[in-house]
Amino acid sequence: MPEKIIPDIVVGRLPIYLRALQRMLEENRRVTSSQELGERLGISAAQIRKDLSQFGEFGKQGTGYSIEFLADQIKKILHVDQVWDMAVIGAGDIGSAVARYQGFANRGLRVAMIFDNDPSKVGSQVGPFTVKDIKTIKDSVREAGIKVAMIATPSQTAQEVAEELVSSGVRAILNYAPINLNVPEDVKVQYIDPVIHLQRMTYYL
Repeated sequence: MPEKIIPDIVVGRLPIYLRALQRMLEENRRVTSSQELGERLGISAAQIRKDLSQFGEFGKQGTGYSIEFLADQIKKILHVDQVWDMAVIGAGDIGSAVARYQGFANRGLRVAMIFDNDPSKVGSQVGPFTVKDIKTIKDSVREAGIKVAMIATPSQTAQEVAEELVSSGVRAILNYAPINLNVPEDVKVQYIDPVIHLQRMTYYL
């Protein structure tokens, strides 16, 4: 039987649900409903129920969802019930901020190393990390078994960096460089360009 294909837009909402559920747990809540989740997130209860039904049945009509159980199930679906080490490429403002960021803790990700090609940055300290020479990226990433990476380099070097990462075994890339990357079909790329999002918002001003 072929594996069910889940729309990417549905997968994209799961981390939002998980974040809300984790906040509820911090509030010592035990049970919630699609209605309450929807009110918190600005998403219809029907949409939440439809999204979750793509993966199974997690609640009972009339009693709602066990927050802890649902959060655990979404973690398993997203494969963040384990910790993924991540390589950061680019020790500029964005890369350095990510390396110092403490918000990955308990969310399934952990920065493991940071690289740069600037001799003045290589060997320097960024948070708890010593910046590695980008020339060592292939051996370092492969040896550590890293599957997730973040590119925060100038656009002119991003494609070359992506190719190095893919050849080192990386299968998921978060790209801050303002350029579309050419990668094999089995490598997932997410793009974050703040200017694009700002331009999208200015339409409404």
